Amino acid sequence: MSIVVTGATGHLGRLVVEGLLEKVPADQITAVVRDTAKAADLADRGVRLHVADYNRPETLAGAFATGDKVLLISGSEVGQRVPQHQAVIDAAKEAGVALLAYTSILGGPAADFSLADEHKVTEQAITGSGLPYALLRNGWYNENYTENLSTVLEHGAVVGAAGEGRVASAARADYAAAAVAVLTGEGHEGKAYELSGDTAWGFAEYAEVVARQSGKEIVYGAVSPAEYQSILTGAGVPEPFAVILSDVEAAIGRGRLDATPGELSRLIGRPTTPIADSVAVALKG
Repeated sequence: MSIVVTGATGHLGRLVVEGLLEKVPADQITAVVRDTAKAADLADRGVRLHVADYNRPETLAGAFATGDKVLLISGSEVGQRVPQHQAVIDAAKEAGVALLAYTSILGGPAADFSLADEHKVTEQAITGSGLPYALLRNGWYNENYTENLSTVLEHGAVVGAAGEGRVASAARADYAAAAVAVLTGEGHEGKAYELSGDTAWGFAEYAEVVARQSGKEIVYGAVSPAEYQSILTGAGVPEPFAVILSDVEAAIGRGRLDATPGELSRLIGRPTTPIADSVAVALKG
């Protein structure tokens, strides 16, 4: 039996593999990667590698075996993810895996913004596959914001179109720990976990946190979704993705990413990482 992680060299995938290495022998972990060079360090530590590309389903042959537990980390290519995910689901079904876990999005079927569309279709494909499954409906990462701190510091502003909306974010490592808990634990079959931070914060609060820790004057610049989209495209973001991000801002304004059911902290057995802690890490660089 192996625990198989797809997208294992991505930001989340690497954290999951690192967490698994603390719990199970390396030879029980298989990392599905596109480029072995990016996973050389994992191979050196005894992790098995399988080279595959979501866009070439035939490359997934042999990636999974009967009894494996598989983590399907959602692809990063928005607009192409449904067939990519379906290829993994099909391969997992053919192999007869013991569990297929999937990193979905907070709210699942109730998420009413465009970024959630492919996740909802993937969830339907998984639940209809007949495979034992676990849905990890991840909320927002602290890093979605802290990785852009240089821009905030340069302009002295947190710019957004979420109004007074709040975000219950957690660190990427928190979500990785939840995946590890599901992959190494028992009794998760058929479960859908709504994963988010313990505390929701607003963008004016976030600006205050950055200001306090950086010693710079930072304000919250609230704009309309249309203005936000224009700002993004002006900064070089491709228009289709700018539309999606603007739509997410509007969803935050409607309260779609502020749920704090506590399922993430219960899964990982500790409080989630506050946004202020992630800001501190980012500022240290």
